Amino acid sequence: MSRDGVKLIGLIIGREREMPDEVMRLINESGSAQAELVKLGGTFLEDTVDYDVIIDRMSHEIPYYRTYVKFAAVNGCYVINDPFVWANDTKFLAAAVLRKLGVKTPRTMVLPNKDIAADTVPDSFRNLKYPMDWQAIIDYIGSPAIFKDVRSGGRRFAHRVNNVEELIQRYDESGTRTMILQQVIASDHHYHCLVIGGERTLLMPYSFEEAHYLQADRHLSEAFTQRMTEMSCMLSRVYGYDINMSEFVLDGDDVYLINATNPSPLIGRDMMTPEQFNWACAEIADLVLRRAEEARPMELPVHLSGL
Repeated sequence: MSRDGVKLIGLIIGREREMPDEVMRLINESGSAQAELVKLGGTFLEDTVDYDVIIDRMSHEIPYYRTYVKFAAVNGCYVINDPFVWANDTKFLAAAVLRKLGVKTPRTMVLPNKDIAADTVPDSFRNLKYPMDWQAIIDYIGSPAIFKDVRSGGRRFAHRVNNVEELIQRYDESGTRTMILQQVIASDHHYHCLVIGGERTLLMPYSFEEAHYLQADRHLSEAFTQRMTEMSCMLSRVYGYDINMSEFVLDGDDVYLINATNPSPLIGRDMMTPEQFNWACAEIADLVLRRAEEARPMELPVHLSGL
């Protein structure tokens, strides 16, 4: 790995530009590593992996990218975030884990797929009850409810539904996605906690009306701040994520964790204050440089750890 004796950092990205460009600028100006976009055109089994570290921001959307970052990890590259964990991470699994840990979470249900991206026959669905009792589902979750993609990372296909008719309409539009329906905790106090490296935290009030993060909440008690940041750090360490965002809602004296993991949170000037954006980019660049210098190998799944 490395190029001409210089540590090599690769980024796999989608439409976002501001954060990747700023992180690459910071890394390249450091003089201790070179950062660039990863370019892929198919991968041979005999290919070498040139990168010491890859920042993966897009494999949750592109299956080939997910295959490649796993290949890179097996061949000694450190990938942010761990592709073996991320591939199995879902919002429903996280909610189940949180419930076991005694953390307050909204009522949540995972639904059968509307469509299947594979050849099937009627017997393929012998385990499914049909038709579903949509009214019972709404009665349990409550209305309004959030209907959203079960996968973690980014913000995909999320809609508020107010009744059975709207739920069925959105369900019919969901295609092959696996979807969850989640209780809405009515509150004007939403907070997102960005965690870098498992310990560096930025707690940001979020306004749904403005689709923007607000300045730090001076009226938030130290106890609430500590609960949310400690819980976010704990989750980052449990999952082994170098970059993660957890989302909270305050309801009186209760803290609800509505999304435990987001390994590819949106980071951009259009939704953050300048201070928040600059902090996030600087912390990510610093994290990547540390991981490259440490030459830390990925912790592969147990059945692969002997390779």
